[in-house]
Amino acid sequence: MKVGLLAGMLLFVISLPTNVNAASRLEQIRARGAVTCGVGPGVAGFSEVDKQGRYSGLDVDICRALSAAIFGQPDRVRYVITPTIQDFLKSTDIDVVSRRLTWTLTREGLGVLFGPVMFYDGQGVLVPKKLGVKRLADLSGRTVCVSADSEHDANLTSYMTTNQVALKRVPIKDSKEMRTALSSGRCQVFSDDVSALAGVRATLPSPDDFEIVPELMTKEPLAQLVRPDDVQFFNILRWTIFATIEAEELGVTSANADGMLKNGNPRVQNLLGVSGSTGTALGLDAKWAYNVIKALGNYGEIFERNVGAGSRIKLARGLNRLWKDGGLIYAPPLQ
Repeated sequence: MKVGLLAGMLLFVISLPTNVNAASRLEQIRARGAVTCGVGPGVAGFSEVDKQGRYSGLDVDICRALSAAIFGQPDRVRYVITPTIQDFLKSTDIDVVSRRLTWTLTREGLGVLFGPVMFYDGQGVLVPKKLGVKRLADLSGRTVCVSADSEHDANLTSYMTTNQVALKRVPIKDSKEMRTALSSGRCQVFSDDVSALAGVRATLPSPDDFEIVPELMTKEPLAQLVRPDDVQFFNILRWTIFATIEAEELGVTSANADGMLKNGNPRVQNLLGVSGSTGTALGLDAKWAYNVIKALGNYGEIFERNVGAGSRIKLARGLNRLWKDGGLIYAPPLQ
């Protein structure tokens, strides 16, 4: 027994990682002076870059929120175009990927961790209002454009087969071809994730002539992802997003954050760092969540500014309403 125990101890020591003294992801970010964020620009409302190289959108604001939590200011972010998860894993300098990725088992099996769902999406259809389509079954006989050989193509085919809806499928190469096909009448309907459909609608010559059918074909929970080798940074990602959700539930906004520092609600005091030790738990300043909310706003503000009904994307909150309003957005207790 003693020999076996000794052998086991030796095996454990030998198997210990050689980089036990390596800097944590948070330490690397602080030393670098910026959060490096993997993005996929080109989707209106989620991730866009203008002629001056400035990034904006819902996905981008999550990167900026991480910067605010860590540095106290939102613009210490370096953006890197990251087409795939494999590209992320090849570059140890990229800290987080924020680019409309659906949380799935097989993707997580590649060696990544997904943060909390920050946008509940799903595959749907964009149609001209004049067609009078109110549900997916009304599409029977219509010409539907979909990205060739994509997951959306497979989902559409599966839906057609399962629900016995006879559609005329037209495969297309990219969004540019799709816009031309819709505008010219080559296809009557376009199928993609709702988040992408709303962005496409915003770029059409007459966006008000089109609508997104409420019924969905699939569930697509979108989340940011990080590596599984640093629990601290994973927690910073999770709780940064949760803080924006908690702020909306408590009525804390970018405009009233300073005044709410004097609010007597213990949950508000804990959120804003007036009391409690959430900053210590994450390795951040006590006012980390206050800095996020002051700079970016709460979840509702971030949503509305980028993709909400008042933006050019014009998406309804739907499933992305707070739980108390009938949606799925919910944060664990920040305490």
